[in-house]
Amino acid sequence: MRRIEVAAFGGPEVLALTEAPEPTPGPGEVLVEVAAADVLWIETAIRRGAAGDHFPVVPPYRPGVGVAGIVGAVGVGVDPDWIGRRVVTRTDERGGYLERAVAPVDGVVVVPDGVTLAEAAALLHDGVTAFGLLDLVPVRAGDQVLVTAAAGGLGALLVQEVRAAGGFVVAAARGAAKREALYRLGADLAVDYAEPRWIESVRAATGGLHVVLDGAGGEYGRAVFPLVRPGGWFSAHGAPAGGFAVPDGEAARDRGITVVGIADVQFSPERRRRYLRAALDAAAAGRIRPLIGQTYPLHRAAAAHEAIEDRSAIGKTLLTV
Repeated sequence: MRRIEVAAFGGPEVLALTEAPEPTPGPGEVLVEVAAADVLWIETAIRRGAAGDHFPVVPPYRPGVGVAGIVGAVGVGVDPDWIGRRVVTRTDERGGYLERAVAPVDGVVVVPDGVTLAEAAALLHDGVTAFGLLDLVPVRAGDQVLVTAAAGGLGALLVQEVRAAGGFVVAAARGAAKREALYRLGADLAVDYAEPRWIESVRAATGGLHVVLDGAGGEYGRAVFPLVRPGGWFSAHGAPAGGFAVPDGEAARDRGITVVGIADVQFSPERRRRYLRAALDAAAAGRIRPLIGQTYPLHRAAAAHEAIEDRSAIGKTLLTV
């Protein structure tokens, strides 16, 4: 079986394709023939050795944390009816960039008809975070809502869900191609971080924001906090632009702004499965569509990481097997 391993921290080139023994499901486990593997921005930081404060990963290790595919075998104690089902699941330290994955059956979720396995992989983490965030942060019809990093996998889902809730969606991303993609997803206004007056454009269009869903962090997240109306909400859940942009606590309290941080979206396994099923059901019903911008075969995992790091990736990046 082929899988990707990392022998030492470094650039994308450290993602090495290796051969491994064929995995066998143990008691209570299933074997998944992988069709698509989720690729996350945080995995590029872990690979560089830049995420040790939050993810104490030590090489050698196997990257990847989730897959979608078809159950090919089951372990002792698992109903054989699972064989042949299309499923999506998180994976453990055995990794997720591989051809066959073993996972506990109680963590596996069936993919509904009408949702492809690639779409299921794209929803595995971003769908959970999107539906979990909107369970924490209320968005009402007529609310002025800003989504940063809106052209990423998570941001694209938030744009669609906020629009479905009746909110006025301002989507922030970098580059014309990403803005065009966001308009196709239903954004009312798409602004470009590269424009020096993008903050003024948001202010002029909204008069102030009821909700900020900040998936970018860094200077972008800090710049939009003053636009939040008294009594509004600010979610600082993203960090790719330079750390989580958590607002000053005293300033938020003075204006009655409720702040949600990354710790608030660390859900229990039960809640993760609930939000994942909700996201899959929404996709099956046609209410949301994962924005899958690029896919790479397993042996090109390094190219997938490069696309994420150089900001050329639009939407979700997947590995296909």
